[in-house]
Amino acid sequence: MLARVFSSAVLGIDAYTVEVEVDISNGLPAFNIVGLPDTSCRESADRVRSALRNSGFNFPSKKITVNLAPADLKKEGSAFDLPIALGILAASEVLDPAKLENKIFCGELALDGKLRPIAGILPRAVHVLREHPNEALFVPKANSNEAVCLGGGLSVYGSDRLLRIVDYLNGEKSLERLENVSGKDSGVLSGKRMPDFSEIKGQSHVKRGLEIAAAGGHNVLMMGPPGSGKTMLAKRVPSILSSMSFAESVETTKIHSVAGFLSRRSALVRSRPFRDPHHTISDVAMIGGGTHPKPGEVSLAHHGVLFLDELTEFRRPVLEVLRQPLEEGKVTISRAAQTLTLPARFMLIAAMNPCPCGYATHPRKECNCTSIQIKNYLSKVSGPLLDRIDIQLEVPCLGASDILSREQGESSIAIRKRVEAAMELQRRRYEEEAIASNAELESHQIERHCFLGEEASNLLKMAVEQLGFSARAYHKSLKVARTIADLEGVDEIAPAHVAEAIHYRSLDKTLWKR
Repeated sequence: MLARVFSSAVLGIDAYTVEVEVDISNGLPAFNIVGLPDTSCRESADRVRSALRNSGFNFPSKKITVNLAPADLKKEGSAFDLPIALGILAASEVLDPAKLENKIFCGELALDGKLRPIAGILPRAVHVLREHPNEALFVPKANSNEAVCLGGGLSVYGSDRLLRIVDYLNGEKSLERLENVSGKDSGVLSGKRMPDFSEIKGQSHVKRGLEIAAAGGHNVLMMGPPGSGKTMLAKRVPSILSSMSFAESVETTKIHSVAGFLSRRSALVRSRPFRDPHHTISDVAMIGGGTHPKPGEVSLAHHGVLFLDELTEFRRPVLEVLRQPLEEGKVTISRAAQTLTLPARFMLIAAMNPCPCGYATHPRKECNCTSIQIKNYLSKVSGPLLDRIDIQLEVPCLGASDILSREQGESSIAIRKRVEAAMELQRRRYEEEAIASNAELESHQIERHCFLGEEASNLLKMAVEQLGFSARAYHKSLKVARTIADLEGVDEIAPAHVAEAIHYRSLDKTLWKR
């Protein structure tokens, strides 16, 4: 007898419908799974056999063939355990096949019939809500918070055992429909105290630069001697970023769900991600990929911050793979079997020393590095990568008066209010442009939204001629000037805004030109 059950699989960070066909026929006992299953998917045969027996069902001693359609797409993971088990029960006439209609099942089975959580539930829920809004989604109970956070009328049922789902389908027991918990405060930073900018002493101009970066989504490079506060400053940037919209939360959560990094207690990632990979990271871990492509750090930082401390310690290939996501806000992973495009719209914050010993710009400590050593050290950051960084900040060491001062700096709450006001201006300005911040402006949009008066235009022209700005540097200076004007709440970009934006691109014209 033939039975059909519907499930869902994840490709990249999006899901698609999988039709699980189960055929039981006479012949030597066998259990074959076809349709390009991977190893964990093929191992479903052993898990399903034991789960059915330990749940009190007779496992048919016949030839069982399971087809996962469409057969030309690779199937990965253990999410097909539940639909395969239900298909076998339907083909064995233990279940009425009509009871499986208008339902989608996902879940991994333990050998005793319990349902275990799986990765990538949120993309599946989004797919069901968009493509099959009238169908119910059955998931492991441990994934219930993630599955119901979308709301929107999606019917979600969670269970911790295979037997409970079978009893529900047979009408013997009830199974409660899960409620939407999207209003609950959850996320990667919930319950933790966020570091505050008021704890940073001095460095007012660096705070100003980071405020501009946060308000416009600009990339930042901080350079200074050891102990000047670069890492402390970077780790406080999330405290001044604007709140995530629901759409941003869903998109970010999908990535973390597929990667398996989502807490089982969380419904949505509500705090902007802050990723700080170690400098020994590989280029695949940074950009994503692998035998079965998964999101890398650039995608995990989507709508958040990617912090690279000790920038020059990262291997050159790792830094160079950042070019595409920095420019396009996405990354394309090409493999022999498939090509995936993952979102990677993040704010890059990089920190580095000015020389190998770190004291080239220190006013009191002597630098022992030769000019050749410094040149080789700085050359680890390529010109094309440096050109993609909007704001460059020199972080000087603090003097005794700053270190001993008890005066509190401006709080993150106060800075965040200005950032959110500027972001609201950008949201209203670009609501028909499909972008969210000044950093995302394309060339044709820059001409429309970054108009300069004659004086400001002459000032930027002088910078291009005397400082040798590239076309990309010219456009990035315009974007930063636009953000500075937004922080002041004005539409017109004044010469002072342009001058400040030019100032933030001075490091590559001093240190890198030695």
